[in-house]
Amino acid sequence: MKEDRETQHLEKRFGVIAIEHGFVTPEQFVNALKIQVMEDIEQGRHRLVGRILLEQGLMTLAQIDTVLGGLGKGLPLLKESD
Repeated sequence: MKEDRETQHLEKRFGVIAIEHGFVTPEQFVNALKIQVMEDIEQGRHRLVGRILLEQGLMTLAQIDTVLGGLGKGLPLLKESD
């Protein structure tokens, strides 16, 4: 449960940093969150929002790494949760 809250907090901060850097628009980020929620509900599958943005071609790994660096995290956050 604590891990879920931490992931949600990181994703919110991830979005703010990604938008501030101009990597994505607020609309693109909100759309990725919608996809994430729908997958959670419909498929029981949780993909991190950075993974969704990467797979949509909206962010590069280098941009994700920049954002995660701003969070004090590294690329392992791209790993899917079980």
